[in-house]
Amino acid sequence: MAQDPGHVPDEKASKRLLRRDFLIGLIAILVVILVPIIIFVPLRSPATPSDPWSHVPEKLGHTDHTALMPGPYETGQEVTRACLECHPDAGEDMLHSEHFTWVNDPVPIAGRQEPVAFGKKNSINNFCLGVQGNWPKCTTCHAGYGWSDENFDFTNEDNIDCLVCHNQSDAYAKGESGNPAEGSDLTIAAQSVANPSRWNCGQCHFEGGGGNGVKHGDLDDTLIYPDENIDVHMGRYDLVCTDCHKTEDHDIKGTATSVALDAHNQILCTDCHDSKPHEDERLNGHTDAVACQTCHVPEYALKDPTKMWWDWSTAGSDSIPQDHYTYLKIKGSFVYDTKVTPEYFWNDGTADRYLLGDPIDTDGPTPLNKPNGDITDPGSKIWPFKVHRAKQPYDTVNNILIQPKLAGEGGYWVDFDWPTALRLGAEITGLDYSGEYGFTRTDMWWPITHMVQPAEKALQCNDCHGDGGRFDWEALGYPGDPMFSGGRVDLGLVGGE
Repeated sequence: MAQDPGHVPDEKASKRLLRRDFLIGLIAILVVILVPIIIFVPLRSPATPSDPWSHVPEKLGHTDHTALMPGPYETGQEVTRACLECHPDAGEDMLHSEHFTWVNDPVPIAGRQEPVAFGKKNSINNFCLGVQGNWPKCTTCHAGYGWSDENFDFTNEDNIDCLVCHNQSDAYAKGESGNPAEGSDLTIAAQSVANPSRWNCGQCHFEGGGGNGVKHGDLDDTLIYPDENIDVHMGRYDLVCTDCHKTEDHDIKGTATSVALDAHNQILCTDCHDSKPHEDERLNGHTDAVACQTCHVPEYALKDPTKMWWDWSTAGSDSIPQDHYTYLKIKGSFVYDTKVTPEYFWNDGTADRYLLGDPIDTDGPTPLNKPNGDITDPGSKIWPFKVHRAKQPYDTVNNILIQPKLAGEGGYWVDFDWPTALRLGAEITGLDYSGEYGFTRTDMWWPITHMVQPAEKALQCNDCHGDGGRFDWEALGYPGDPMFSGGRVDLGLVGGE
């Protein structure tokens, strides 16, 4: 019987189906093999990075000062006068330096009728709250002698403290009002002077806020003699602070959004490194929107703890056990932490700033120095920050923060009396105080830029992208993970970068 032609297999059609299935399988295999290669294997960039060492300043040879500073010296001012005999220009330089004035030159800022001169001298923070009225304690770290009240003479070169930055001995320490601490041997200290070391800078900057590592999170005593896993620049390559914070005529490069209103003196990684330093082009593509520190400082407070929370409202209690890391009667309650993952925000290098007398935010925490910048600004990048959160006193009628007097007669640390301490603080700072007070939440942002890790410890793709990544992409302004939804240029949020 003849077979029904409708049931005879079409050999050509069968072969076509086999070829199609083969090609589909081959494509699937290639996808499995090639996609990880495309994602994770570096795409070589033709750019050849320059030598970062060519940007590190050459250090002058040390001059032994033993014979040049014979002494004896009874006061710090005597040491300064002896220094200025050989360095006559240094005095005038220092009188204009922000390390001495503690205030920046006036700058115009949005919403203010006049340019604002702002700095540590007249700011309020959410740590020990402010310098004004508390000079003897706060000016322990001032690069000067005798700043005990509002009448300090900023024009007198004798008031400059040369030793705080140049002493290399154990014979000198700072005391109240910036004067030499009792027991200091000024002659030994003067004979030891040399270029500033990490210890010189750190005795103030590591100890800001009342103790080691309290304020910054990326600055603490571990940086005096760090290994490379604390900071690769200082540990592996033995850089000192002034290698990056380059100094000319005692003007030290660097700025901080806690006490500055502009970025005119800012230090950038690209001062030494190329803006596109990676061999992988895809990594270089990140540098338009992501700060170097974001990937290369994946954690801060790597060994010593840093303060994350400070509640002044609990101060004054005798019933709470005292402990440096949890509670002190004079300061209230704290939370410290180590190996902290930063929080990430757009940053153009400047910050908005709460000024004394500004109304507080009634809808939530009052930001004291929130970073400026957003996803639509091509000059902004995603930066890592420590955010310090606190509860501090405010005037409940005038709705403003009040900086209290803490130290000395009438100060809270003496009498534990908030009404008196706040009244005195308001008088000193020129604020109108109603006599009614409470405590309100405030936030401060501290950019994380030290404790740079070796390259092999930098963040990897899956640390930020995909499920469980550390970024809140929607909070940063993206519709989702930009690996899938596209970057700023792809989304048309900024022009080509």
